[in-house]
Amino acid sequence: MGQCCTKQVAVSTVNGDQSKTSNEAPTSSVTGGGGGGGASSHSGKNTPAYSFTASPFTSPLPAGVAPSPARTPGRKFRWPLPPPSPAKPIMAALRRRQGKSPRPKDGPIPEEQNGDEGERERELDKNFGYGKNFGARFELGKEVGRGHFGHTCWAKGKKGELKGQPVAVKIISKAKMTTAISIEDVRREVKILKALSGHKNLIKFHDAFEDSNNVYIVMELCEGGELLDRILARGGRYTEEDAKSIIVQILSVVAFCHLQGVVHRDLKPENFLFTTRDEDAPLKVIDFGLSDFIRPDQRLNDIVGSAYYVAPEVLHRSYSTEGDLWSIGVITYILLCGSRPFWARTESGIFRSVLRADPNFNDSPWPEVSPEGKDFVKRLLNKDHRKRMTAVQALAHPWLRDESRDLPLDISIYKLVKSYIRATPLKRAALKALSKAITEDELIYLRAQFRLLDPKHGYVTLDNFRTALTKNATDAMREARVSDILNLMEPLSYKKMDFEEFCAAAISTYQLEALEGWEKIASTAFEFFEIEGNRSISVEELAQEMSLGPTAYPLLNDWIRTSDGKLSFLGYTKFLHGVTLRNANSRHR
Repeated sequence: MGQCCTKQVAVSTVNGDQSKTSNEAPTSSVTGGGGGGGASSHSGKNTPAYSFTASPFTSPLPAGVAPSPARTPGRKFRWPLPPPSPAKPIMAALRRRQGKSPRPKDGPIPEEQNGDEGERERELDKNFGYGKNFGARFELGKEVGRGHFGHTCWAKGKKGELKGQPVAVKIISKAKMTTAISIEDVRREVKILKALSGHKNLIKFHDAFEDSNNVYIVMELCEGGELLDRILARGGRYTEEDAKSIIVQILSVVAFCHLQGVVHRDLKPENFLFTTRDEDAPLKVIDFGLSDFIRPDQRLNDIVGSAYYVAPEVLHRSYSTEGDLWSIGVITYILLCGSRPFWARTESGIFRSVLRADPNFNDSPWPEVSPEGKDFVKRLLNKDHRKRMTAVQALAHPWLRDESRDLPLDISIYKLVKSYIRATPLKRAALKALSKAITEDELIYLRAQFRLLDPKHGYVTLDNFRTALTKNATDAMREARVSDILNLMEPLSYKKMDFEEFCAAAISTYQLEALEGWEKIASTAFEFFEIEGNRSISVEELAQEMSLGPTAYPLLNDWIRTSDGKLSFLGYTKFLHGVTLRNANSRHR
């Protein structure tokens, strides 16, 4: 579950016999939520996590108008820069989510308020429909973790399949479920744990029970401690090779979750447990209390997560799975240098840093880190979420690439291919030219994805995309309605796509722009476009191609050569990129 937070977070690191406040990996913080998913020796070192329904910034909405709910893809607002203390509305929203009364204001309280509060409390349905025989099935032992919403205990099975087997039991008090949101959080956490299955780096769910006082979530026991504990035990840093081993496991399970239509939304070192105390013990992701189901083209808009690991677009209330990759970028940064990329003494300062500051790659030990390692972190910590790598692309990055390790299916290719087959002939020609200029690093990823579609005689159709999804389907994928995207790929029912066209369909201009060699790629692509795709085009036709109105004509006029009426190099790159009417990241560069 989410975690409570304090007004200020004091971070202490110990260097020898001296303790000092710094931006290094934390040794102390506020307690975590619910003790996580498995068992570990929590010692109050958890990063503060937030789960609330209001933005930390002043709302541009009229007074009395609430933002759209989390599952509703609402209008995307451009939020102003954070006020001097965005922590105040954050804390107020957090108290509302937890069912606490807001701080009293001066003046009388309307008489009907208490009645309404009591009525809402009475109307809450805290019956989850889980088994009622927890006490007969398990014997509880010592507490191993504690958070705001509950605690985790060691337990042993008394009968059934788990007889004599140690397990972890997350116990959530019903007394603290004082809002419909908090009840839904518990229902969704259990539903996600039950629906997700089949990955070695995912905490194993056994069962859920309830009685009149608590909900009991029974999971596998992980006795190796948190990733955070290992970081601290190593003095705050990992070697590159050891860091790679950790990040590969994290990316693997996150890629699995994203394919299944689940976004975690609270990835941090405290939410990864080692199964045993062995140095090479497998890592397991835990705590799906803030997770949610998400369709491939859906955007979420409720702000949740942990301050140091939250992505910029989450603060802007329009995000998808890319937010998890930002969090992994923060974790990687910490593993490689022992300090946080974004740090401040207050919550408002942290958010301001996330939105506006650039990570430091100049100070020690970054000069000693490999160029591939630095590039990997930079591509995950890109403030423009469209330019960030997906989890599968990150696994194919040169820093982590391993020919002996198979890449999983990437749901992003479905979104990109869907857009390609619905694009205009000119846009498809532009993308085909671009695909001929990409580097071998990108081709390695694309070849792996094409193979996973199991092409017949060198071609794929809609059936290949459908079969590949079906092979990887779990109950979570069905709950998230991931396969709905196939309905938007219907034109592939009537045509075949070879690897060359697949490359054109499955590349992202935004991601290629993030590469250091983008200028060379773009110029080479334009040479191909001049030969095979460029044609004379009017300003009016170009505007129609880009779904723009007459007000855009002066801008588009600069993209067309006066000599022959064709797109110039500037016009080609702008046409590939598209016009972004609202660029949330431009003011932070």
